[in-house]
Amino acid sequence: MAAGGGVRRGLHRRPERKGIPASGGKHGDPHPAQSPAEDRHPGENPIPGPRGATISLLVFMCVSAVYMKTLHPSVPGGDSGELITASCELGVAHPPGYPVFTLLSRLAIDLIPIGSIAYRVNLLCGLFGATAAALLFYTTFRLSGSSAAGILAAGVFAFSRLTWQWSIAAEVFSLNNLFVGLLMALAVQFEEARSAQERSKISKVGAFSCGLSLCNQHTMVLYVLCIGLWVVFRQHQQKELSFKHLLMLAFCFFAGFLPYTYLSISSYINQARWTWGDQTTLQGVLTHLLRSEYGTFSLAKSETGSSMSQTLLFQMSHMRTELSMVCQFLALLALVPRSARRAKSSLIWLFAGMLLVYSLFFAWRANLDITKPLFLGVVERFWMQSNAVVCVLAGVGLASLTSLVEQALKETYAMKYVEGFAAILFITYQLHSNYSDCDNSNNYVVDAFARNLLSSVPPSAIILLRGDLPGNSLRYLHFCEGMRSDVSLVDQEMMTYKWYLPKMAKHFPDVIFPGNHWNPVEGTFLDGRRTFNLGHFLSINKRKEVFVCIDLHQGDPTWKAGYALWPWGCCEKLVPKDRIFRPDEWISLTRDLYNWTEEYGRFDPASWEAVANEEMWQAKMKTAFFIFHLAETADLSSAVKAELYWTSYKLYEELVSTHAAHPANWHRNYAIACERMLRLGKSDVSLETLLTESIQHFSLYLAKSTADAQAAAIGHAVAHMKTELHRLKEMKRRF
Repeated sequence: MAAGGGVRRGLHRRPERKGIPASGGKHGDPHPAQSPAEDRHPGENPIPGPRGATISLLVFMCVSAVYMKTLHPSVPGGDSGELITASCELGVAHPPGYPVFTLLSRLAIDLIPIGSIAYRVNLLCGLFGATAAALLFYTTFRLSGSSAAGILAAGVFAFSRLTWQWSIAAEVFSLNNLFVGLLMALAVQFEEARSAQERSKISKVGAFSCGLSLCNQHTMVLYVLCIGLWVVFRQHQQKELSFKHLLMLAFCFFAGFLPYTYLSISSYINQARWTWGDQTTLQGVLTHLLRSEYGTFSLAKSETGSSMSQTLLFQMSHMRTELSMVCQFLALLALVPRSARRAKSSLIWLFAGMLLVYSLFFAWRANLDITKPLFLGVVERFWMQSNAVVCVLAGVGLASLTSLVEQALKETYAMKYVEGFAAILFITYQLHSNYSDCDNSNNYVVDAFARNLLSSVPPSAIILLRGDLPGNSLRYLHFCEGMRSDVSLVDQEMMTYKWYLPKMAKHFPDVIFPGNHWNPVEGTFLDGRRTFNLGHFLSINKRKEVFVCIDLHQGDPTWKAGYALWPWGCCEKLVPKDRIFRPDEWISLTRDLYNWTEEYGRFDPASWEAVANEEMWQAKMKTAFFIFHLAETADLSSAVKAELYWTSYKLYEELVSTHAAHPANWHRNYAIACERMLRLGKSDVSLETLLTESIQHFSLYLAKSTADAQAAAIGHAVAHMKTELHRLKEMKRRF
């Protein structure tokens, strides 16, 4: 049967002459394949191939149009900046390297003539996502014989918030979705094959695709194992499995791994200004391939995550939110024996097994605390792989439900339109519900965050990066768009890896590294590598201004002997300790450091936009906090401390009164500043005003931050201040 074929309701199955297989198998084949129609219930017949192919193309075009309309125009958050940078620099991305994504993205950068470099890679990912939707349509269509079922599966998956969100940004997940759809579609083709020769050909293509898929995201290994074992078992059943054929399958599978040779080539050439790892040796390749630096088969190296049962419950709840309870019900209906017989039952159970194996294994290895919004955002993107299977099963379930109703009502013609209308209605609801959340056509938040940070530092500065948000976004703008070429970006975390400086030092001609490896204890390894600490690094680069974005690595305190951290927006500046801090001068220098206009609290807490927005808002009060902390801890005279408290109080008052919506900790910090002013007894502000402000802002803080461990103590302080305020008012009334 031609690709894209299926079955049409309302027609009778072809008559079959006794002794002649309807499959059209070769003469003498002892195990001819069944016709696809033979797996269907009576009353169905194959649809001509061109119709299925046409609808698949229409699905691709429709999903592409929506994705392009809502595409990120610039660099998104998370790993996107690093992946784009690795692509435009032809470097190596973080483990396991993603060579297929990197090479295809570089091709898109060179061939797509519009938009920024980030936009071009975002666009490529949108096309990956649309192709995945078309493949899911094809798979469901061939399983169920219903174009409406295929449209439901493709549309619900493509326009779920999670899939949509990760298909319009430069990430590896839409390409992974494409591979999921491709392997499922190949499994259907294998089941429908009419001859041993055709099955052999499809199995080889599938083996190559399995290997290629593992060059993108390693979670595919579970689906690869399930489908691979199923194909081998089916060929064994058909007595088509020979040693030679197994060798050919192995050859095709490992041929799919060829893109991984790119890692060694890139590492050997070493021209990329940003790259991860040293893959010039077999050990280096294996370290990267197995994600040894992250923790093999885990999401993080040293995190303690939620329990397996908790993760599974979260997944089920999340699936209900993303796909709806109706889809969950339809997916279960596809597994009902009577319903499963109406489609290719072995494929239905194969896909169900894939879903079960993947969900259990991932819940076991996902070692992140998903009660935290940001970690949940990391984990949930891996649930797309299971959602794809659920959507296919839901499509089959819809076709089965329609068939059951047809039989009960003896009405075929009308039910065909009801089924189609239901699928379109459901997808329209998905589009309407998720469009506003997924429309990123004007989302420049991470881009603006990175531009503000880069533009704020003085010429020829060194920026010590830490964390995905500043690290990846600044690297993209610096290396791919050429912004602030005078600045040197040095990654703190990477300096702790033995490969980083030996490979990358040549790309920092203006930075002096007094060794090959960052370590608090200086010395020389047996292999000749010399370690250096941060204190030594700062002293040897004292002619340059050094900034930390965001936060300094806690394992090396050697900088504290000669330097202090002064606030510089989201970052800090490392300043020699002998420099005198002048509050008015520093306030003037940092007050208008950024041009940030995003409203506080407008983003999903699990998004990188929320992280960037939070950092920018907290940056507004860092100078006030620093001055207050200096008054609390420094060995200063009472007069100087009083002046610092007063300056801090005025800054907090200005911030809180200027911005109606702001971070909850501003209330607490301002209330504490008011309380300190009460102790000082300065005549500039009345005691009644200070008490009122303290009570009001402590109360607002408690209302917004119920999880604070000091909530009870703050509540007692508020009660005491209310008593004092009442007593003060009574005294004023009497006199």
